[in-house]
Amino acid sequence: MKDYLITTDNMGDLPDEYIAEHQIPTMSLTYLLDGQTYTEENSLPYKEFYRKMREGCMPTTSQVNPAEAKEYLERFLERNKNLIHIAFSGGLSGTYNSVRMAAQELMEERPDCRITVVDSLAASMGEGLYVYKALEQQEAGLDYDGMVRWLEDNRQHICHYFTVDDLFHLYRGGRVSKTAAVVGTMINLKPVLYVDKEGHLIPIAKVRGRRKSLNALVDYMEKRIGSYRDKNDIVFISHGDCYEDALYVQEQVKKRLGIERFMINPIGPTIGAHAGPGTVALFFMGDAR
Repeated sequence: MKDYLITTDNMGDLPDEYIAEHQIPTMSLTYLLDGQTYTEENSLPYKEFYRKMREGCMPTTSQVNPAEAKEYLERFLERNKNLIHIAFSGGLSGTYNSVRMAAQELMEERPDCRITVVDSLAASMGEGLYVYKALEQQEAGLDYDGMVRWLEDNRQHICHYFTVDDLFHLYRGGRVSKTAAVVGTMINLKPVLYVDKEGHLIPIAKVRGRRKSLNALVDYMEKRIGSYRDKNDIVFISHGDCYEDALYVQEQVKKRLGIERFMINPIGPTIGAHAGPGTVALFFMGDAR
């Protein structure tokens, strides 16, 4: 048995098959749609979820509270007294803080346990890539303290670049004004966004046309990858029910950077509720975010 267990949440958008294969404990954040609450166990198929969004349904999401986080962590302390939990960005949700509070309470109640909660400052498969790389380090033999140091040292090297197809979802989330959403839609402007050093989603550019926005993701990758070019043995791409666009980005990365391994997966409903259908996101390791 490993001397510590890595846990996370479902905001990392890792494929179900990967989670099952690596037996990754994954805490579920919920969402509400058409008056019904969905969890990881009873979530809508992603195509159905995005179909409803395209038809005008507006889902809402909720963070995990400290009591729920405590119950979740406590389940795993029975089989392993040392936990490292990698959490969804504290810049986008209060869930990280809830898990941190729960961990402190559990360690006071159970002094023989050790729990470290790491704010990934990441979202979607950016968090997923962080977890993926951490598991590689664990499987290579990195001990608990070494893992905590590795996570701290590499957090700012997980780069995220997004583009969305519908500005009105960004308007709902407070990322753009209503005027910008209306005008941008009229002239076919597509925003490019990234997750900054504090874990916030920030617009950085606007380009005209879908294809140009997809190319822009790879442009930013070329600028940011720097000395990490040889360390990107795999690149992650997530999408809001637009798989063909994700494949296009994959081909551009292959062509321009020579990378051959990719993990592509849909954006889950909890993040998709804010990003909307048509979102494409590119994740890799670089010199800096």
